[in-house]
Amino acid sequence: MSEPITVPLLDLKAQFAPMRAEILAAMAKVADDQWFIMGPEVKGLEEEIATYCRAKRAIGCASGTDALLLALMAIGVRPGDEIICPSYTFFATGGSISRLGCRPVFVDIDPVTYNMDPAAVREAAKRCTRLRAIMPVHLFGQSVDMKAYDALGKALGVPIIEDAAQAIGAEDPNGIRAGSLGLVGCFSFFPSKNLGGFGDGGICTTSDDRVADYLDIARVHGGKPKYYHRFVGVNSRLDALQAAVIRIKLRSLDGWTAGRQRNASFYSDAFRRAGALPTGTPWSEGELPLRFPAPAAPGARHVWNQYCIRVPAEIRDALRQELTDRKIGTEIYYPVPLHLQECFADLGYRPGSLPETEAAAHESLALPIFTELTDAQKTHVAHTVIEFCRRHAGTLAAAR
Repeated sequence: MSEPITVPLLDLKAQFAPMRAEILAAMAKVADDQWFIMGPEVKGLEEEIATYCRAKRAIGCASGTDALLLALMAIGVRPGDEIICPSYTFFATGGSISRLGCRPVFVDIDPVTYNMDPAAVREAAKRCTRLRAIMPVHLFGQSVDMKAYDALGKALGVPIIEDAAQAIGAEDPNGIRAGSLGLVGCFSFFPSKNLGGFGDGGICTTSDDRVADYLDIARVHGGKPKYYHRFVGVNSRLDALQAAVIRIKLRSLDGWTAGRQRNASFYSDAFRRAGALPTGTPWSEGELPLRFPAPAAPGARHVWNQYCIRVPAEIRDALRQELTDRKIGTEIYYPVPLHLQECFADLGYRPGSLPETEAAAHESLALPIFTELTDAQKTHVAHTVIEFCRRHAGTLAAAR
């Protein structure tokens, strides 16, 4: 009897195996050099990331969250300032704003892309009295339309800070790469990201020399030269070991992206053939209660940090349990949107405030999408999802 197929949500061991010797050699060099904080490895990574992201400069820091904090500090935010951002995102987006005493102004998403809706941003801006910046998130590896946001920021007189933690290498429909057009692009090297290190790490990109110079000093307590402090900064330096690892992995990033794109196409084609429809299609249409991600707009480059399907809220958790029982890893991004988090209760949002965000939180489920998936693993995932949805189609139709 054959062993059941196991499919983890992410298999970092499979990614590491082919480059094990190269990465260990790079780590050994750092150990031999005994230069663990900043130094030539960090400088080399900064130059390579700036080139890759098509930005003039890049400044490494300790995490993606710190990248957001540093970016906000660079524009001189003050307590009480307002920053528009999505609610459907990882906590660091709103948390970094709040941590500096600012007020996150949460807006709804486009139900097709999951990215912040520019029309909702315009409406929210009308209600702001101290708007200081707009912080779009390139969610799940799909870039927002940066040309549209650039124009919106200029019209409102505020900078755009890109939360690109999940989107290194992504491009919008105009071919604009994430992190290249906003005043600052903020990236994470958390191990689960498409380009992940061996721990926490982050980087900011910018083509503004004044901002870059500030970020460079702010990450070392605001001191330059050492022990001479122009302002109060933070301690957010990138470790040389992390930089050395990420530099090796960066060489494979485009190949991994191509693999994720192939896997996404495999899933979407399988679901389409089974009768599923693209995200954004009303549940009243079609017979299969399953929605797969809509294709990226022509000219865009989706890097698929996550591949999220949608099923009716009534069966989402049951589907996840069935996948778990069948040894398939999943994740819910994100079960509680930021506007409904307890820590933001004082902002006054209530259930129903952001309907598209809340629907996504109740209906979405991320499937394994990592490059090294085998055909057998992908087939197992797709078959399990399709069969589950077929079993529940009749019951759901009758209930509706």
